[in-house]
Amino acid sequence: MQKFIYADNSATTALSETAFNAMLPYLKSEYGNASSLYSLGSSAKSAIEEARKTVAKCLNATPREIYFTAGGSESDNWAIKGYAKAMLKKGKNHIISSKFEHHAVLHTLNALEKEGFEVTLLDVHSNGLVRPEELKNAIKETTGLVTIMYANNEIGTIQPIKEIGKICKENNIVFHTDAVQAVGNVEINVADSNIDMLSLSGHKFHGPKGVGALYVRKGIVLPPLIDGGAQEFGRRAGTENTAGIVGMAAALSEATATIETRAKKSKEICNYIIENCLKIERSRLNGDRENRLPGNVNMCFEGIEGESLLLMLDAKGICASSGSACTSGSLDPSHVLLSIGLPHEVAHGSLRLSFSDENTLDDAKYICEVLPPIVKRLRDMSPLWDRIKNQEN
Repeated sequence: MQKFIYADNSATTALSETAFNAMLPYLKSEYGNASSLYSLGSSAKSAIEEARKTVAKCLNATPREIYFTAGGSESDNWAIKGYAKAMLKKGKNHIISSKFEHHAVLHTLNALEKEGFEVTLLDVHSNGLVRPEELKNAIKETTGLVTIMYANNEIGTIQPIKEIGKICKENNIVFHTDAVQAVGNVEINVADSNIDMLSLSGHKFHGPKGVGALYVRKGIVLPPLIDGGAQEFGRRAGTENTAGIVGMAAALSEATATIETRAKKSKEICNYIIENCLKIERSRLNGDRENRLPGNVNMCFEGIEGESLLLMLDAKGICASSGSACTSGSLDPSHVLLSIGLPHEVAHGSLRLSFSDENTLDDAKYICEVLPPIVKRLRDMSPLWDRIKNQEN
């Protein structure tokens, strides 16, 4: 029987037994609408409020600061578009972000630019990190919002969030972070980091798909992104996804309780792969070696196409990616890799491996066993590799 290894946990994770068992009653017997007055509805409402308390505790927030959404993209849109409208009333129209944000942020900013907002995108440099001093220099009198991701979804680099939050607080600027990849994988304290708004998504930490949350610090008022009923304190209309919310909270509680042990295991797996992959001729690790998510490896191998590499790995039972699942239909190289200075031809040969606590060191050894021959085979068929070798000679 062929070995099967799932190494694309940045795209999505398997639903945990804890989350599944928590959800089951609200999919079967406790199916009431949380807005209804009878006991079946009240039971659902109580479950949602308990889940809100759980999510808040995991972020060091208060329950009233947690709003449930349909996922990370909705949370990003709501935070950025909502606060952009609010800050206009204060005479602010300038937003600062970074060049390698998720498209849920970048496309939202593009839409706001068409409405007349000014957007500055900070460089992330070769190590994939924003420099706090460059953020300071980009601030204007009209700057009202900074939105910089906590950890990059492709190369896994963790940004200097505390420093960014401190700068924003000193300048009376609201700070939003897309923490979809970070929540459940690193310890997060919104108060300690001066984070004003934070987006998360359940399926990134073994919760269900189609449910997320937005943390909004008390005192910040966002207009509704979805108009309709009075759900989510009158801010987000629509019948609540009770089972999804309960499952997400259960998964997040479990994930935050085991961060240290899981991180140690994932780091061991990743270090093994990095050290062995760097032995392959003309390979490189993308992003800072230390300031990265413990379960992320992003490599480039010159002279090959990432799509072919993924298909050949799949034939060996390995599920991986070349970047964000949200752009998997695009033939263009990753905007993340281009933003750290890689040329197009190198960025095309990328591989992202992302691990969870379900992976093992044996998985890493198998990957390192099958990967070098695949790279060699693809290079043997590549005219680009021939040109690279001829240039060396």
